[in-house]
Amino acid sequence: MTAPLIDRITGSNFSYQHLPLERCFDDMAALGRSHVELWGVAPHAHVPWLTDAEARRIRDAAEARGMRIACFTPEQVAYPVNIASPSPRLRAESVAMFRRAAEIAVHLGAGMLFLTAGRGGEDEETDAGWARAAGALREIAEHAGALGLECVLEPLQRVESNLVNTAADAARMLADVGAGNLGVALDTVAAAVAGDSVDDYFAQLGDRVRHVHLIDGAPAGHLAWGDGELPLDGIVAALERHGYAGLATIELFGDGGYALDPRPAVERSLAAVAEASGRG
Repeated sequence: MTAPLIDRITGSNFSYQHLPLERCFDDMAALGRSHVELWGVAPHAHVPWLTDAEARRIRDAAEARGMRIACFTPEQVAYPVNIASPSPRLRAESVAMFRRAAEIAVHLGAGMLFLTAGRGGEDEETDAGWARAAGALREIAEHAGALGLECVLEPLQRVESNLVNTAADAARMLADVGAGNLGVALDTVAAAVAGDSVDDYFAQLGDRVRHVHLIDGAPAGHLAWGDGELPLDGIVAALERHGYAGLATIELFGDGGYALDPRPAVERSLAAVAEASGRG
């Protein structure tokens, strides 16, 4: 029997970027989390600088608090990281960054690497950026697969990417990449902004939905539950209806001042998910 969704909500360092990672781990453990999605961002886990030994120390710090790193999510929705860049140098260095991130994920003990498709030039044909993204994702997924990792691709809002924005886009990209270890991360805000529902994702992707970013929005934003307008009860019910058994992360950013004091927003969101899961 699948555990209730509240028991599958990860801890994360989203919104903790101005605090020590140890403080984040202390809070997540105190809030009963057993898994962590680690945002690969400075100062906590900056991919270009992080050594294998430093990654293992992060893993050990989580495990000492009864948690394990489940997903590694490098910061990637900003230059200079863009796997679909028209610049050969930027694209090559971005792919190299993700290859390195996969190696770091192994030392973190994570089984999953989080990816996005980047963006093509706004003044070029979409097919050109799409082809660059597909080739890069194939290379990254193959490298990650050789290391024993799964990958997930997250559709982004149009302001973030001009390539993969919808569930249908994600299904097409997965088909073009052709990597069995590449699934999709359903982001509730990106889905709402694109006009997609949870049902749309499962209709297009089925069991290729392998991770969830469960966040409120209006409809955009990375908001604590209750600070936006998305229908949490309906989202949770849809995930349960489709038998989703994976993890989900409450991906809070600085919106609403969360980064100044993150724990109350995380705690409030967990309480909302618990209630929606029938465990409130």
